[in-house]
Amino acid sequence: MQVVQFIADYGPWSWIVAGLILLALELVVPGGFLLWMGVSGLIVGLLTLFQPIGWPLQWLIFGALSLVTIFLWTRWSRGRETANDSPYLNRRADRYTGQEAVLEQPIAGGFGRIVLGDSVWRVAGPDLPVGARVRIVGSDGAVLKVEPIS
Repeated sequence: MQVVQFIADYGPWSWIVAGLILLALELVVPGGFLLWMGVSGLIVGLLTLFQPIGWPLQWLIFGALSLVTIFLWTRWSRGRETANDSPYLNRRADRYTGQEAVLEQPIAGGFGRIVLGDSVWRVAGPDLPVGARVRIVGSDGAVLKVEPIS
């Protein structure tokens, strides 16, 4: 009941102060949720500053605004693509897709080896002799999938 009494005593300024506190907490505890709750608190404070509203309706507006803004923010932030300067970091095999190489060991029984840069890679594909040119078409873990170049 102290919160209700505080809101009743200070009216819109309590919402504005609470909104600013939530915005400041967002700097300490990042995640985005406190940001939108703080914005909702500021909006309720500004709304009650110009139009007197009872405290139950103030809480309803604050809750609804918080839910809507958080929902919209999560939908927007999950839908956008993040820029990455190293898209193949921790996916080394994927960076070789589309490249051509020469077999160092024949593919026999479905597996052989190629050299790419300073690494020796295990490859999977149809049986081919040493020196055959292959194109990397994908990967399965640390095994590169290849097909012969005709």
